[in-house]
Amino acid sequence: MKRSIARYVYALVVLMFTGFFILGCGEDNSTGHGEGGDGTSDSISPTVTRSYPVPDAPGVPVGISLTATFSEEMDSMLVIPSFTVQKSGLPLGPELPGQVTYTGLIATFNPDNDLDANTEYTATITTDAKDLAGNALASNRVWTFSTDEGLVDGNPTVILTDPADLGEEVAFNRAVTATFSEAMHPGTVNDVTFTLHNGASLHVPGLVTYAGSIATLTPTSDLDINTEYTATISTGAEALTGNALASDYVWTFTTGATSDVTAPTVAPNSPLDLAVDVALNKSVSAIFSESMEPATIDDLTFTLDDGVAVVPGVVTYVGMIATFNPDNDLAAGTDYTATMTTDATDLAGNPLASDEVWTFTTITELAQGPLPVDLGSAEDFAILSKSGISTTGTTFITGNIGVNPITSTAITGFGLILDSSNTFATSTLVSGRVYAPDYAVPTPAKTVTAINDLHTAYVDAAGRTSPDATELYAGDLSGQTIAPGLYKWSTGVLVASGTTVTLSGGANDVWIFQLAGDLTVGTNAIVALDGGAQAKNIFWQVGGGTGVTLETDAQFKGIVLAAKAIEIKDRAAVIGRMLAETQVTLIANAITQP
Repeated sequence: MKRSIARYVYALVVLMFTGFFILGCGEDNSTGHGEGGDGTSDSISPTVTRSYPVPDAPGVPVGISLTATFSEEMDSMLVIPSFTVQKSGLPLGPELPGQVTYTGLIATFNPDNDLDANTEYTATITTDAKDLAGNALASNRVWTFSTDEGLVDGNPTVILTDPADLGEEVAFNRAVTATFSEAMHPGTVNDVTFTLHNGASLHVPGLVTYAGSIATLTPTSDLDINTEYTATISTGAEALTGNALASDYVWTFTTGATSDVTAPTVAPNSPLDLAVDVALNKSVSAIFSESMEPATIDDLTFTLDDGVAVVPGVVTYVGMIATFNPDNDLAAGTDYTATMTTDATDLAGNPLASDEVWTFTTITELAQGPLPVDLGSAEDFAILSKSGISTTGTTFITGNIGVNPITSTAITGFGLILDSSNTFATSTLVSGRVYAPDYAVPTPAKTVTAINDLHTAYVDAAGRTSPDATELYAGDLSGQTIAPGLYKWSTGVLVASGTTVTLSGGANDVWIFQLAGDLTVGTNAIVALDGGAQAKNIFWQVGGGTGVTLETDAQFKGIVLAAKAIEIKDRAAVIGRMLAETQVTLIANAITQP
């Protein structure tokens, strides 16, 4: 009851003060309603550009609020009754009790009570929602998501700022941003909770906006040159779960004597340009050379098309990476073109110098087994870890390695050499690059996003339902041949020493192994592939208390998504990726990304 009353009061307060706060990923609508700037009327249907939770999200905390961000300003009196949430099913369950608020471009549904654990929900914005010119959504916006075990969600954190803490020679004509670890309640991210001061006392006036997971403070005038500033995000900022920051987040930076007049650049991140055999459930992402104005990164500036029509989808921007998540799976054997336009600008208002365009081709035939797990930008790494990567002996890794939030000091045994750009390091033991969050921009954003994508991929793999078999061979795969499919164990999985497990299937077929326990591949044991099967389509989701152990001289294939540690012993060889929530330990190994 207290929760319900508090939410009701909060909704009233937000509505009363909407005129004082401009929030969300706003755009200039000065000619967007009624009579256009050229004298024509607005007849374009608005759209929902993004939602929280994202469509088909698994493992969503039960204490959340839901949001929908529109492409333009809406009529709040029509949006509020159009936003409903129900338990999924045929038919859908009754509408959940709750309050809907509309601020800026964002509608928020606050349930009166926590959602049920392990339950799928359906959210709907109906065509009753209209913009200020009276144009309705072209069709109902409907998306589903599933809740987690009902565990208490933790406090949000600030994972990235721009300028960085202690940054120097910062351009005086730019904005300040903070990226959160999760979606925040827009009504709590404002010019009260996000402030900037000249020194310790003089408040700097500015406009605070919030889009995706990024808060932006744009000063009303240029900052002073050669001056230290202090930015603060206070504990008044709350996640959609209602949890606040555990403590104020404070950082400082010093301006220089120059303004920012350099055009930002952007490059494909995943898939790369001209990539082939791309999975049908793939999202598309691009990484910028510097922080961008979040309000300019949307489904107008970042598009995907198949040569005939634009692909509908949701665009998000976190750190310096924009991601386009299609509403539906892509078509097989199809050429796609992704475009980032010059309407995307950096925090100083500089646009891209030219449109960035890249192409890729999806797989040519449908695969057997489940859909592959989308690794997002974690696919850029052969080894990725939250806690560190260590090696002894003569190890060689084909591909990139990286860590976050631990720094480069936790990458040991590699003899790292920092590149002159300060954005990555090299090693005689690594064919690619070594990334860590203490390297120069844009590397902190790259590693943050990769770790977040790793977690998303782990949750996806763990949340797949309707396995082809459970407790197959009681977890002992020694000597067995396994067809493509989804397999689930409540314990660990073993490939005994001196034995072989064979994964037999075609080049596009997929295996997902869900392990509640540990994965152990014994001495001289082999994970073999047959029939054209590829390591890039094999996913080992390991939730065990110890983690993954590849014993001496083991030969392993596939992508490991581990909640715990990965230990690879003497001379064991891997064709795949080792992606761990904690430590990765190597001893004279060969790791080759597929």
